[in-house]
Amino acid sequence: MKGLLIPRGFDVDAATAHLSKCDRKLGKWMRRIGPLEHDFGARFEPVDALARSILYQQLSGKAAATITGRVRQRMPRGGKISARGIDGVDDAGLRAAGVSRNKIAALRDLAAKFHAGIVPTSAQLDRMSDESLIEHLTQVRGIGRWTVEMLLMFRLGRADVLPVDDLGVRKGAQIVHGFEEMPPPRMLREFGERWAPYRTLAAFYLWRVCDVANPPKPGAKPVKRSQT
Repeated sequence: MKGLLIPRGFDVDAATAHLSKCDRKLGKWMRRIGPLEHDFGARFEPVDALARSILYQQLSGKAAATITGRVRQRMPRGGKISARGIDGVDDAGLRAAGVSRNKIAALRDLAAKFHAGIVPTSAQLDRMSDESLIEHLTQVRGIGRWTVEMLLMFRLGRADVLPVDDLGVRKGAQIVHGFEEMPPPRMLREFGERWAPYRTLAAFYLWRVCDVANPPKPGAKPVKRSQT
């Protein structure tokens, strides 16, 4: 896992200029929406972030947050979820916290993969390429490519990630370019080549396009793009 340090975040001004030039339709929406702010400097632990992703799957945000809080209470000193912390809680304890059997198995596998060196440490994350991280982390039960892409985009600030399976990104592309239907992943992957090497910012704007074109109903909670 050794390699050159990859800085977190990217030159947003350069990315904005590139996208506006290479895709004028997207550029119009970007000017309408205005600048987007993202903080990629927050520290995090990979096991804790991935455990949160597992626990949030197929649950409402409130229910998942409650269960995650209970699991964290069972960690050493009530801290973040760690591989050793998972090892120290038996299945009955996790079940009492509200964790399903399938998710318990996924958490156990996450801890085992961390001990085996497959899940990197926080220091190793910044020296691994996007594809290397996807290859490593998708070996964990319950962790798919989309989850790793969210970590790459929102946590690590990698510049050139396009989650082509994400419905919001596909819908945003349909709205911007007037496609009759949402582009399938393969088509979006090919179409999105024009946005490289700043496909991450393109995806951020495509999500916002969906929000602007289809505003949430009064009182509705905003959609969270990632729980990592």
